[in-house]
Amino acid sequence: MLSFNPKKQLSQFLAEDIGKGDITSQLLSKKEITVKIISRENAIVAGTKYAKEIFAIKGCKAKIITKDGTKIKPNQDIIEITGKADKILTCERTALNILTRMSGIATQTNELVKKIPNKTKLYATRKTAPGLRYFDKEAVKIGGGERHRLRLDEMVMIKDNHIAVEQSLSSLINKTKKKYKKFEVEVENTDDAVLAAEKGATIIMLDNFSPSQITRTIKVLKNKKLRNKVLLEASGGINSKNISKYGKTDVDIISIGSITNSVKGIDFSLEI
Repeated sequence: MLSFNPKKQLSQFLAEDIGKGDITSQLLSKKEITVKIISRENAIVAGTKYAKEIFAIKGCKAKIITKDGTKIKPNQDIIEITGKADKILTCERTALNILTRMSGIATQTNELVKKIPNKTKLYATRKTAPGLRYFDKEAVKIGGGERHRLRLDEMVMIKDNHIAVEQSLSSLINKTKKKYKKFEVEVENTDDAVLAAEKGATIIMLDNFSPSQITRTIKVLKNKKLRNKVLLEASGGINSKNISKYGKTDVDIISIGSITNSVKGIDFSLEI
């Protein structure tokens, strides 16, 4: 597996914002200052170590006051930074952007996790912003969810378009089993769920099933003594209003793309 270097990615984010130079901050005197990043609303904080790293790239020292995963209130101190004024202000927006997005994801994830049984896990999807997937997925984990696949090379996941190309779910599963022991299959009806279970799928994604359809499918799988051989994942059209109903169906996993692709950022401020 290819390694991911967060520091390198953060450096690229900072370089994107700076361009050829922060021409406004360059006008300031080079005195050393101490500042704090402060929360402006209730949330779950996430991304503090990456915000700290962004300031470190420019030679500033940052101390994390409130750790990731903590429930925060308005006007709570999150990070204290000491360094040259121009360097701190150059890093300000990039650091706040990371905190804003990651905390928004963690907060939204946490709110959804609290609406489902403990045995049912909430998973992120690959519906993330390009360049931000690693950070988005970590924020989900901080909020109480799970990452699912980070990349396409982590596990075979047979989806509808793969089946459309192959024109046979059974054939595609047979090909998969020759090379891989674990694989997931996306299905759109109970018959295909049974087929996938019979052929040894590790996870079966019940795509766009209603809670009642999931309940019926689970009943069929139980009757065929297949339910305990697979993990069942509910996905598609699930949100804060209906997630409790999906959680009550006894699925193992609920995956929701909106926790990473429709993020409501959390407001933070850097105060001198």
